[in-house]
Amino acid sequence: MLSFEYHNPTRYVFGEGEHRNIGSLLRPLTDRVLLHYGGGSIKRSGLYDTIVKSLTAAGITFCELGGVKPNPSVSLVKEGIELCRNEGISFVLAVGGGSVIDSAKAIALGVPHSGDVWKLYTREESLSASPLPVACVLTLPAAGSENSPNTVLTHEESTRKLGYGHPALRPVLSVVDPTLFLTLPGNQMANGAADMLCHIFERYFSNTPDTELSDALCEATMRTIMQQAVLLKKEPDNVKAWGQLALSGTIAHNNLLGVGREQSWACHALEHELSAVYDVPHGAGLAVIVPAYLEAMMPHNPGIFMQWATNVMGVQHNRNTAEVIREGIRRLRAWYVSLGLPQTMQELGIPEDADFAGMARAACVLKGGIENPHLPGIHAVSPAECERIYRACAQA
Repeated sequence: MLSFEYHNPTRYVFGEGEHRNIGSLLRPLTDRVLLHYGGGSIKRSGLYDTIVKSLTAAGITFCELGGVKPNPSVSLVKEGIELCRNEGISFVLAVGGGSVIDSAKAIALGVPHSGDVWKLYTREESLSASPLPVACVLTLPAAGSENSPNTVLTHEESTRKLGYGHPALRPVLSVVDPTLFLTLPGNQMANGAADMLCHIFERYFSNTPDTELSDALCEATMRTIMQQAVLLKKEPDNVKAWGQLALSGTIAHNNLLGVGREQSWACHALEHELSAVYDVPHGAGLAVIVPAYLEAMMPHNPGIFMQWATNVMGVQHNRNTAEVIREGIRRLRAWYVSLGLPQTMQELGIPEDADFAGMARAACVLKGGIENPHLPGIHAVSPAECERIYRACAQA
């Protein structure tokens, strides 16, 4: 196990009906916020009215900015930055899923920053001031942004999707109320579960030795995600299952499972190119990328893949190692399919003549740099290997 430092200051409030208390929970922290949200569902469901009523009762005034879409955009973030500056707002409240929370974090980064917020994501600039505090009411368990120090943003003109991390981006308050998830469409639940699972894969499939505790925590969380997602496919109004899935999604990405071990993020780098260029749902893109990536990586550390296949996927170790691992991957594919998730580029709407070589190089340059483009992880993956992974997804 590697040396590490872990600090998680988020106040995490979980429970049925807790979203109605957002005003009283926020009042000790601020009396004025930017209320940031997505599309019309927050108003159609009545959640907007409930949030406004709670804020008003607590004496909290607000400006609002809606319109966040999946793969949140730089243009809306810059609109939010200007709104906060003009209105003197120094606190951001996100009501939504990962895209809304990531957008809120980007606004929080940009308001005090003296430069261009997008150049923080491209690493062309360094942060000039600490971000504004962010709080959230989660409406879609998936990205884990409610308890992570990370944000992902898409630049529409350059079709780049990049991440940025800063310790101060962990929300100071996160409200997770499983009753808010009961009306979510099945495809959103499935995409969310796929994203959660991959957040653990990026940490679990590692060369770091002596990680028995975090291995066991990873495995338990993976099993819970897979079990609860299957249950919710059959019983979408099962609030207890939603609660377990939501907590699993938070734990999957607050980095408790990643301390003391090398991490990869190769699958996310590969998928971000797909969703930036073709605007595919992130979880659906991961469901296509992950099996092909695992098949390419398994020869480089068969021990950890064997452990996963037996401890998570339930494969009996009664055959040779490669067969056990491939059976684990086959069962993972079957789980994706059972949730209605795609398994090929064609199912994502990505054409056979897509520029896989260009996307592969872009992903590798992002992670490894121009001098040594590669994706880190169990094995340093070259642009050519990444292209083969993309093409394997096209032929799956």
